[in-house]
Amino acid sequence: MATWNIDTSHSEVGFWVRHLMVTKVRGQFKQWQGSMTIDGDDLSTAKIRAEVQIDSIDTREAKRDGHLKSPDFFDAANHATMRFESSALALKGDRGTLAGTLTIRGVSKPVTFEVTALGRAKDPWGGQRWAFEASTVINRKDFGLNWNQALEAGGVLVGDEVHIDVQAQLVAA
Repeated sequence: MATWNIDTSHSEVGFWVRHLMVTKVRGQFKQWQGSMTIDGDDLSTAKIRAEVQIDSIDTREAKRDGHLKSPDFFDAANHATMRFESSALALKGDRGTLAGTLTIRGVSKPVTFEVTALGRAKDPWGGQRWAFEASTVINRKDFGLNWNQALEAGGVLVGDEVHIDVQAQLVAA
């Protein structure tokens, strides 16, 4: 089994959610780590784990970030991390799905990411790299992130669907 570690300086965990029912608010988590263990080059054997530090959320608005860390949303004081652990990676060519368990705020739910394997490359220092993109949509309320505010004209302030996008570059350990 070989281990590949996520190079977080060349990777990103981003998200977006509807605001006022019409626009998108984007954000990312700046501190996270993860790895993939694999038997040879057979991606069907891959086991992927990732852990995100909730306190590293960044939506480019400090007051909103503080609210997202509060008990209304992530409750970072009691649930400092968000975790993903894969159960199956299935690719046909360079596209496929990554199934696993996502844990947010102590609630674990199955999720499936759409995945694109972007390829492998050797870096200028002799390291081997492997790159992937993955995306999924979750309902935040499934994970206990229930806070919202009704709008005077109808609708709500924060959408329920959260779109998660991951750009991951892994380096052979």
